[in-house]
Amino acid sequence: MAEPDCKPGEGPWARAYSRLLGLSGLDRQLVLNQALQPSAGHPRGLISLAQCLEQPSLLLRQVGIDHPNTSGPRAVRALLSVLQQDLALSVIAPLTLQLFRDGHAPLPNASQIFLAPAEELGQTASRWFQAPEATQVDEKTFVTSVGGITAEWYPVFRHQLGVSPGAYWSSIGLGLGAPFSAVWNLAEPDALCQLAQGWLEQFQNDANQFIDWIPAVFGGQPTAIPQRKGCCLKYLLPEGGYCGTCGVHRKERLAALRPQRRTTTPGQWQPGR
Repeated sequence: MAEPDCKPGEGPWARAYSRLLGLSGLDRQLVLNQALQPSAGHPRGLISLAQCLEQPSLLLRQVGIDHPNTSGPRAVRALLSVLQQDLALSVIAPLTLQLFRDGHAPLPNASQIFLAPAEELGQTASRWFQAPEATQVDEKTFVTSVGGITAEWYPVFRHQLGVSPGAYWSSIGLGLGAPFSAVWNLAEPDALCQLAQGWLEQFQNDANQFIDWIPAVFGGQPTAIPQRKGCCLKYLLPEGGYCGTCGVHRKERLAALRPQRRTTTPGQWQPGR
């Protein structure tokens, strides 16, 4: 099979990813274009992430506005944990997908990341988005910078907002692993898991410690899933539930994935969960 076409300035991990997809007959550009949902314009930003990092009470207040009937520290902690997961999936994941597609992408910028009001999104809660950034960086700069940026955010989410280490870093790991999640049931599982795990190891933060990419079988189909070691706590919320990566059921899922029992219970994972 011919080598996939490379873009100028494309990094080694994007090239390895392209080769992996090529071996499964997949086109990287098409896969990543489909994974990057087109934006219908950016909504109004309520507060920036930079403001929240300086004044965590702003985020607590917004959670109270979005969920006025929530009471008790456990429920509030769960809401904040889910909101931090959204930060990883709505901001870090698209930037990583763009990096793998184009060979360059903006860095997550707390001053340009905003919480959008739920009513403008047709959602039940506010969600994060990053305003367009002109500055683009290459793969090497992205890896070294994002590792440090996410480590800088961590103390506020951990100590001021109560998000657990496992929840925080496994969500960050899901965001950084978005290109691999895009082909979780399409590419060869063992090679995909190996490449995805190696990619996470490059960031020199704790994301790799809280995600295990493992081969799995769903309905007789070989797949690859990122198994969290921490839980986002969504299952504690009225509209919540257990996702296929849930750390609460990690031991049971890993036991079910042993060669003699190739079933997966509970929860079937979907990309972006």
